[in-house]
Amino acid sequence: MLSDSLPRSVLVVGSGGREHALILALRASSAAPRLLCAPGNAGIEDLATCHSVAADDVPGLVALAQREKVEFVVVGPEVPLALGLVDALAEAGIPAYGPKADGARLEASKVFTKELLLKHQIPTAPAAFFSDEASAVAYVRSRPAPIVIKADGLAAGKGVVVAQTHEEAEAAVRELLALHAGSPDNRLLIEDCLTGEETSILVVVSGRDYVILPTSQDHKRIGENDTGPNTGGMGTYSPAEVVTPALLEKIDRTIVRPSVNAIADEGIEFRGTLFIGLMLTPEGPSVLEYNTRFGDPETQVVLPRIESDVLALLWAAARGQLAGFPLRIRPEHALCVVIAAKGYPGSYPKGDPIHLPHAIPSSVSIIHAGTKRTSAGQLATNGGRVLGITALAPTLRHAAVDAYAVCDAIQCTSKYFRRDIGARQLRRG
Repeated sequence: MLSDSLPRSVLVVGSGGREHALILALRASSAAPRLLCAPGNAGIEDLATCHSVAADDVPGLVALAQREKVEFVVVGPEVPLALGLVDALAEAGIPAYGPKADGARLEASKVFTKELLLKHQIPTAPAAFFSDEASAVAYVRSRPAPIVIKADGLAAGKGVVVAQTHEEAEAAVRELLALHAGSPDNRLLIEDCLTGEETSILVVVSGRDYVILPTSQDHKRIGENDTGPNTGGMGTYSPAEVVTPALLEKIDRTIVRPSVNAIADEGIEFRGTLFIGLMLTPEGPSVLEYNTRFGDPETQVVLPRIESDVLALLWAAARGQLAGFPLRIRPEHALCVVIAAKGYPGSYPKGDPIHLPHAIPSSVSIIHAGTKRTSAGQLATNGGRVLGITALAPTLRHAAVDAYAVCDAIQCTSKYFRRDIGARQLRRG
C-alpha cells in the first residue's frame, strides 16, 4: 500500500496560514503521520506538536529534526530556503520538500530570475539592471510611466514599487537602493509595467518532472476594489476561471515547461514548489516573478481542492519520483478571506483578544496566521494577517457566503477584512 512507504513523522517549518493549511492537508494523509511544527501558531498547536525554534534557525531546525527522529521536513517560508535549510538537512540525511539554496535564489534574487527569463526567452517584461542611482534615474526617465522598480533580494514584501509617475519612480530608486545600502549585491531591477489581470500558477517540481496544481487568483491590495497599498494577500479563490483550459495549456507550453527546463539547464536540481506569478496581458501570459514555495494565501484554497494524498505528492517530489503522479482535483470552488489587524500593512496592534464562533459549517476552516495564546489561554492577535477563513462549496458564490458568515461571527476589536474577495469572477458569472 502507498501509505506503507510514506514517512511516519513530518516536521513543517513556519508559523503562518500557509503552514496551517499544509498541516491540515498532511493530517488527512493515509499514512496518518506524527506532525510537528516549528515554530507554529495558536491554531497549529491544536493539530501538531509545536517547538519554539525559529524558522530561520537552520542549525536549530536540523537539531530538532534529528532529536525527534523526523523522517521528512516540509519547508514553508522563503527565508529558511534561501539560508540553505534543505542543504543542511540533506547533509544530515533528512529528506525535505523545498529547493536547496541554489534553487531558492530564484526568489531570493529578482535579478537572477530576470536574467534567467531573458536568457531562455520566457515571456516577461523588458528590463534593465542597476547598482547606482544616477544610471537608474536616467533609465527611468527614458521609459514610459508607470514603471516597476524592484530591489534585488528578499525584502519582506517591501521591495517592489509600481511607480505611476517618473517622480515616484525616482523616489523609489533612492528608497530601494537604501534597503541594502553597503551590500556588494545592492542592485535594482527596473522593468516595464505590464497590464492585464494577474493570476498564480503553483507547480510541484522534481527536476524536469512537474505537476500543475489548481489555479488561483489572489487579492493583493488592502482595500476593496483593489485600492490602497499592496499586502501579503487579503484573500484568494480557486479555480481562477479566467485561466481557461486552453489558456492553461498555453501557459504550460510557453511558460511552465520552459521554466522547469531552464532551471534544470542552469544545473539546479529543483525539488519543491515553483510559484509563477503571471500577468495575463493582451499579448499573452507573461511572468512577473518566481517564488520558490507555496503561496500565502493561495495554499489555503489550492490544497483543499486536491483529492490526492498531499503527503504522497510532496514525498514523491522530494525523492525524485514525481513522474506519472496521479493528481486528482475536487470539482468544488474554494474561497479564502484574510482577516487582518486594522492598520496592516502599516503599524497595527498585537494582543487583541479573538473570540471564535462555537460552531462553524464542516465545509469552512479557520486557518491561523498571526495568532498566539496568552498565559491565560486566551486566543489573541500576533501579526498583521491574523486568520484566513476558507470555504469549500459547489459554487464560488456559495463559498463566499459561507466564508463571510464566519468572518462576521468572529469577534475581535481590530478585525479588518475585504468584502469583495472573488467579486471579479462572480461578476463574470
